[in-house]
Amino acid sequence: MSDSQHSPRRVVVKVGSALLTRNGLGLDDTYIADLARQIAQVCAQNIDVVLVSSGSIAAGLSRLGLKERPTDVSVLQAAAAVGQASLVRAYETAFSPYEKPIAQVLLTHADIADRERYLNARTTLTQLLSLGVLAIVNENDTVATEEICFGDNDSLAALVANLIDADHLVLLTDQAGLFTKDPRTHTDATLVQQAQAGDAALMEMASGGSEVGRGGMRTKLSAATIAARSGATTVIADGGFDNVLQRIIDGESVGTRLTSSMKLRSKQQWMANQMRIAGKVIVDDGAARVLIEQGRSLLPVGVVRVEGAFDKGSLVSVETIDNVVIGRGLIN
Repeated sequence: MSDSQHSPRRVVVKVGSALLTRNGLGLDDTYIADLARQIAQVCAQNIDVVLVSSGSIAAGLSRLGLKERPTDVSVLQAAAAVGQASLVRAYETAFSPYEKPIAQVLLTHADIADRERYLNARTTLTQLLSLGVLAIVNENDTVATEEICFGDNDSLAALVANLIDADHLVLLTDQAGLFTKDPRTHTDATLVQQAQAGDAALMEMASGGSEVGRGGMRTKLSAATIAARSGATTVIADGGFDNVLQRIIDGESVGTRLTSSMKLRSKQQWMANQMRIAGKVIVDDGAARVLIEQGRSLLPVGVVRVEGAFDKGSLVSVETIDNVVIGRGLIN
């Protein structure tokens, strides 16, 4: 295990709804208080922490007296607005004994897709860290719709890890980590203690999500792949473990640790992480070889055709004439 894995300097911690809301029955103030204690303890070691917190919709549904998660988007958005107030108030109370100031940062996919807004978000989060403020990030569910939402806070946490160049992404869940099989139905399932992020074999082991959160083990593995692009190690662990954050910081074998074998430049990360592209540029075989083997810029002579409508600066997919995606780029 490398020194960066033993001694992280910047960590993104994501905590799921199942841990924060007593399985949807309102916020668990006891758990939130202990989470605050652990984060304050880590911050006291001169380690930067950003918290990505689920729970706003679940908390809102509880406050509104709704027993089941509705399918109507407008009701979910209203619940998020109600729950977000409760969630931030709970964190403010929990961190007050440690005199740790907090800030709320709400993001949508549009904030990440737009390069200028992406850089603004990066600047804001970095500034909050320099001021000793704990940023509590959540998807802006009050305005996010199916077209612009991240879909799960695991992916959001991974993108935040890229944003701030975190060396660790910690995904706290109600499971001990990734198992070789679903431990609920297979008694011979064993915990995967360490693997490489992006290993396709891991997805075959993953199970689906819980009723409370939108994420599942598959989204956590996808998040680990995203985080790995900036060189971050991802740890998936049971948030109910005693002092779990400190144990991870100390390099203990807790949960599943997924390591990175790459580190893309900031702009490359941004392009790789975009969920939507404006169009496609199809290139001939010669241009494809130059792009793949030499990493040179694409010249107009190598373009066979384009698909979609886009402007200068738009993100496009570059594909061969056989529809094989070979990269992404910004149109100039």
